[in-house]
Amino acid sequence: MDFKIAVLPGDGIGPEISACGVDVMTAVCNKFGHTVEYRHAVCGADAIDKAGDPFPEETYQTCLWADAVLFSAVGDPKFDNDPDAKVRPEQGLLAMRKKLGLYANIRPVETFDCLIHMSPLRKEIVEGADFVCIRELTGGMYFGEKLEGTDHAYDTNSYTRQEVERILHTAYGYARRRRHHLTVVDKANVLASSRLWRKVAQETAPMYPDVETDFMYVDNAAMRMIQDPRFFDVMVTENTFGDILTDEGSVISGSMGLLPSASTGEKTPVFEPIHGSWPQAKGKNIANPLAQILSVAMLFEYFGLLEEGRLIRDAVNASLEANVRTPEIQIPGGGIYGTREVGAWITDYVNR
Repeated sequence: MDFKIAVLPGDGIGPEISACGVDVMTAVCNKFGHTVEYRHAVCGADAIDKAGDPFPEETYQTCLWADAVLFSAVGDPKFDNDPDAKVRPEQGLLAMRKKLGLYANIRPVETFDCLIHMSPLRKEIVEGADFVCIRELTGGMYFGEKLEGTDHAYDTNSYTRQEVERILHTAYGYARRRRHHLTVVDKANVLASSRLWRKVAQETAPMYPDVETDFMYVDNAAMRMIQDPRFFDVMVTENTFGDILTDEGSVISGSMGLLPSASTGEKTPVFEPIHGSWPQAKGKNIANPLAQILSVAMLFEYFGLLEEGRLIRDAVNASLEANVRTPEIQIPGGGIYGTREVGAWITDYVNR
């Protein structure tokens, strides 16, 4: 297969982990006879500094040119600490999602046997946890009508039937490929938008008789993820709830640096780690590149190249078993490995 990949390193640790992802993808393509062409583009704070726009038109056109986007992270403290800033790095991320029609965010949550001790949950609770969060990504409060005044502000949590239907069909598709269990998360006892979600979900469920469907309020889902994460197979929810729940789920494995994600929809799909830009670690060669590398595995799998994805997953597991790990997940007495060293080890594994 011939790949055209847009690479958006972004801010903070983004360029460091992005380089590891590109190296691994190149190695896999070489091994399996694929060709790959990369085009780099700016986004986030880096783009504001260089172009005055967190998602410039040139970056958008690069994304449209590509078969897939390998994205890393956006965010910078100089904007976080300025509540009056009119342009922010995160606006670039929202613009990318909206312009590319990326309405479905897929975040797998799984545990690694050799890292169970790193999870904040007891082994008997977390061992074997393996579920997928499907988050609606282009509707809700993040994109609804807003007012921001000195004494009054609001964000509108707006959804249409069509927006709910398409994310539900996506979620049911994943459930059918997994353990045939879908949990619809809402707040239908309080929110009108959630009552629409539940009504549409109840109408959609009979179309998938082979999938067990249940409904859960978001507060209950948050508790259940900690009490019994193995209950879930596929979870689907709206934008704001999904943002919070997926970040909660990300720590189950023991490190946010371990989990990848995909955003899919109408145009070019985007593959990215779930963590942020971690600006405090910029340039220190300590950031965990595994989530970025596993995002490359999701990219190959999206295009039906399962063997390529499996090789990357095997390489990541092998690195963990060999204690080739960045500091936040290294065992006492383990070797000292930075971002570059972990990425190089995995690339070498692929090349063997």
